Amino acid sequence: MSSRPEPLRLLQVTTLVSTLDRFAMPPMLLAIAADLGAPLSSVVAAAGAYFLVYGLGQPLWGFASDRFGRVRVLRVSLLVAGVLSLVSAASPTVLALAVTRGLAGGFFGAAYPSALIYLGDTVAPARRQQAITGLMVGTALGTAAASAGAGLLADVASWRMAFLFTGTASLVLVFALARLPEPITEGRPATPRSSLVAVRRSPITLLVLLFAFVEGVVLLGALTLLPPAVESAGASASVAGAVTGVYGLSVLVSSMTVGRLSLAWHPARLILLGAGSAAAGTCLLALSQRPAVAVLVALLVGLAWTAMHSSLQTWATEVLPGSRAVVVSLFAGALFVGSALGAVAVAGLADAGRFGVVYAGYAALAVPLGLAAWGARRRWHRPGEEP
Repeated sequence: MSSRPEPLRLLQVTTLVSTLDRFAMPPMLLAIAADLGAPLSSVVAAAGAYFLVYGLGQPLWGFASDRFGRVRVLRVSLLVAGVLSLVSAASPTVLALAVTRGLAGGFFGAAYPSALIYLGDTVAPARRQQAITGLMVGTALGTAAASAGAGLLADVASWRMAFLFTGTASLVLVFALARLPEPITEGRPATPRSSLVAVRRSPITLLVLLFAFVEGVVLLGALTLLPPAVESAGASASVAGAVTGVYGLSVLVSSMTVGRLSLAWHPARLILLGAGSAAAGTCLLALSQRPAVAVLVALLVGLAWTAMHSSLQTWATEVLPGSRAVVVSLFAGALFVGSALGAVAVAGLADAGRFGVVYAGYAALAVPLGLAAWGARRRWHRPGEEP
């Protein structure tokens, strides 16, 4: 069964809204801290709560998707996430914000993995990475809009407006996704126990999950702290958000290029390209956090995301086809748990304005990540595929 244009468009809009909600907070960290009278480290921790709950909830969405259906789980999760986003907009304290954003992250966590599983169920392996990079169009637009729009809203109105918008858009999507057909899968779905046993017994699957964890620390960490890093150099929230918005445009352009390259290049080459871009970008920001430098960094990190992340995501849909939903959910969980723990680890450095040290650490992690993932993916072949 091949993916039809309408389902892909609906999934792109879904990823746009969920990404918009996920990346709305980083450009507003300083504005939220000032409005709520809280230290930046507390607001960074609140943002980390979103990613942590987002990541920890991933396996549950994988099990639920197998049990109740991809589309039903997606619609119910967006309904609850939308309500929680509306409630978070009224948060009077940083603690209330951390709780409501964390819960919203848990339910928004079903959006992108469900879309990815849907493509894994409906698109042939040979064209799957191209479809997944197409899905990144929604991610790119959501990131760009959140990065530029949230910072602007924080400057001219209120940071609360961003969550009012994503909450409302999520509720609208609940009705729009009623048109999305449920994919037809062969055989009975795997049970949670059998899926977890299969994952535990598959060294290559565990390795892919480890790559996702480290990638979350490096790429999502670099992106989350990009706005406050730029603001630490004297830029306004609007300028910092606009600089970060370049990342979204980079993902948008890079996704089309990487989609075409995926038909001709081995995924290992794309992983190496992405890791090299990540290492170069984080090295640059370790040296300078000026807006002009950050624009180039945003371009490089956007290329890193589309080249390396899409390759690792596609790999996650292939390593254990019989337990695809659970593996993809664990992959997303590892990614965001890595991001959350990484944010907690560097919160003190960020609060002290030592962004050069933070980004030097990201660069140091990007190199072994890229080399290890490149080597492992080059040696791995799909079951039944000739080496």
